[in-house]
Amino acid sequence: MAPAAALLPLAPSPSHPNPPRRPLCRCAASRRGLAVHTAIAIASTAAAAAAAGAGEAPSPSPPPMPETPAGAPPAKPGGVLGGIANTRSWSQYYGSGFSIRVPPSFDDILEPEDFNAGTTYYGDKVKPRAYAARFASPDRDELISVVIKPSNQLKITFLEAKDITDLGTLKEASKIFVPAGAKVYSARTIKVKDEEDVRTYYFYEFGLDKQHVALMATVDSGKTYIAGATAPETKWDADGVKLRTCAQLLYLFPFHSCAETGYRTD
Repeated sequence: MAPAAALLPLAPSPSHPNPPRRPLCRCAASRRGLAVHTAIAIASTAAAAAAAGAGEAPSPSPPPMPETPAGAPPAKPGGVLGGIANTRSWSQYYGSGFSIRVPPSFDDILEPEDFNAGTTYYGDKVKPRAYAARFASPDRDELISVVIKPSNQLKITFLEAKDITDLGTLKEASKIFVPAGAKVYSARTIKVKDEEDVRTYYFYEFGLDKQHVALMATVDSGKTYIAGATAPETKWDADGVKLRTCAQLLYLFPFHSCAETGYRTD
């Protein structure tokens, strides 16, 4: 199946005044909630395994992409994005070079130690930051996460990746973002017009271990930005549109001008 592509007009990007510093929120996340497979953890693990084994054995075949029968009728309303939730009441979260939309009922569960990760003092070893952002529903069954990784950790190369197509085609990159054994429901190439250019994103939706995952990824200046939303398959029918929207509304700033992280409600 040839990957579908859409050129999405983007609303004028918000001005980026220094947003208010985000209050530290220590939420009582359950052990079960934190142990649930998130889209980001799955993608990161699969990517690390692929990079580590690149020089030892041939990489496994990418998960099969969903087929579209010849002569199939046009897609149902919702188009390429499969339906977008109304985000008028959602918060706009600003991270390091990116922003996402977060439903009002979701709690910030970024661990306190993650705020200082990635910094070093007097030659101390830098601790990698696991998540750039992380939110959970009140019952901790539904998770929204953002991870930023150097692109050369996902695909061995001496060149700086400037676009996600540098990691391969939609199908080739699925080896990085979709774990082996997952059932792929949807895979799309999405093009978004921003202030500078047209940015390419890869979107994957798949199921694994009774979890349903929606994942959006893009590349900028040698860094790969991955936004993922996950929930049990039993809850996806009710909340899938909302969670899919969270992943698909990942947005990168043309210039990484937002020095602080935080959020605001429009």
